[in-house]
Amino acid sequence: MCRWMGWIGQPVLIEELVFKTQHGIVDQSLHSNLGAETTNGDGFGLGWYGIGDGPGIYRSVSPAWSDPNLRELAAHVESPLFLAHVRAAIGSPVQETNCHPFRKDNWLLVHNGYVADMHVIRRDLMMAIDPEHFADVQGSTDTEVLFYLALTNGLMEDPIAAMERTIGFIEATGRAHGKTGLVQGTFGISNGEDLWGIRYATEGKARTLFISTDVDAMQRLYPDNARVTLLKAGDRLIVSEPVADLPGVWEEIPAGSAVVVHPGGVLEHLSFQPQEVAVAA
Repeated sequence: MCRWMGWIGQPVLIEELVFKTQHGIVDQSLHSNLGAETTNGDGFGLGWYGIGDGPGIYRSVSPAWSDPNLRELAAHVESPLFLAHVRAAIGSPVQETNCHPFRKDNWLLVHNGYVADMHVIRRDLMMAIDPEHFADVQGSTDTEVLFYLALTNGLMEDPIAAMERTIGFIEATGRAHGKTGLVQGTFGISNGEDLWGIRYATEGKARTLFISTDVDAMQRLYPDNARVTLLKAGDRLIVSEPVADLPGVWEEIPAGSAVVVHPGGVLEHLSFQPQEVAVAA
């Protein structure tokens, strides 16, 4: 399907987490342990916040493991907040405009999963996008449509409520066409200050999502681990699957729930329930 990770905390070189961890996102692009597919080689995307206005983005259709430009970039860019994503395409072409993350102003979104039956419901979903955002849709993937629907539904004011409205609308649209099991996956969202993670599935088991435990607990568990000793209070990782085999470090985010990490590592656990909406038959 896909894999993604989000970091919030002290500024770090991106390669430290993307390349140098035991089972980082680049390794997961070849050897995913918990994903729907073992290999996620249909493109890579990185969105990071630094000293410039808004987030920077690098996206490529090359597999993450074989992209020399990614290695150069990751080795020289330091960021306190970034999202990285490796893609396994299941219904839309392998092209740069279909690679995550998707960006609008200061906002980024990544997704592991799918919106089913997009060929049936895409027109209805597109017509519900605010005209202000309609022309911004550049690719053909389901996630980009969902992103601009979420912006239409108030993502910049309240990300969780906007995503609940958006997924509720997608499900209602699918039901109007006689379809079920419409939405599957996890979502990572950031505005440059906070980091949100959402795990949800209309039907069946939702894709996996984990968050790292607080740093004090981690350092008590692993006082001799060189990487763990470098962490500072407030550092957090949200990941599709753990990037290191450290029991006690990873908390699985329950299906039908969300987390938000605020500056300083302040963590909130929230419920996530799509809102029922009515759509024209």
